[in-house]
Amino acid sequence: MKIIISNSSMEPIYEQIIGQIKGMIIDGSIKEDTMLPSVRSLSKDLKISALTVKKAYDALEDEGFIVTVHGKGSFVVANNRNLVREEQRKRAEDKLEEAIRGCRSIGMKDAEIKELFDLIMEE
Repeated sequence: MKIIISNSSMEPIYEQIIGQIKGMIIDGSIKEDTMLPSVRSLSKDLKISALTVKKAYDALEDEGFIVTVHGKGSFVVANNRNLVREEQRKRAEDKLEEAIRGCRSIGMKDAEIKELFDLIMEE
């Protein structure tokens, strides 16, 4: 599992870890029931505090993406298709909102944006 941490990012390290692991689960590069690296192992690989990795894993567990089995490790939750689908929808909504803000920032009216959207949907 390849996680890249940017120390120059304004985003906290644990949120970078959460985002990248969620992304890999959503795009299927980490399959259901896959065991994640241990907290200690990942913290050593990333050269960060184990508490930071633990915070990320706890958040992923709270959101239903992983489950931690005491003494065995953390695993990608099986049968989380609805959760993954919801996360994909959220990302799509975010991208659409960003596109709409971009259109409005160049002076496009809502009717023009809708017309453009309908045109693109026809293709």
